[in-house]
Amino acid sequence: MPDMNDILKMAQQAQQDLAKAQGELDNIEVEGVAGGGLVKIKTTAKGRIVGISIDDSLMSVDEKGMLEDLIAAAFNDAKGKADQAAADLMKRAMPAGFPVPGQAGSPF
Repeated sequence: MPDMNDILKMAQQAQQDLAKAQGELDNIEVEGVAGGGLVKIKTTAKGRIVGISIDDSLMSVDEKGMLEDLIAAAFNDAKGKADQAAADLMKRAMPAGFPVPGQAGSPF
């Protein structure tokens, strides 16, 4: 088990790595899709929407309700992918062996 000095050094390194990873989140782009590709929303892992694509076939007043539903579904798909990309990046940023509070063997 690491001593407190080792844990403090690991914590400082983890803080630096996490700050760097946070900065990278806006560079990771994911695409949410709905309606078999009729509506696509591109977003960053930080949640910033960078683009929306709507198939021309949905551009009619009769399709307004379906279009609204598809936009919401595509956004939720993109948000889920962005959240997963962010979680994966944060996980990679944590140093191996860093004690996580609540885990067995953790001094916290």
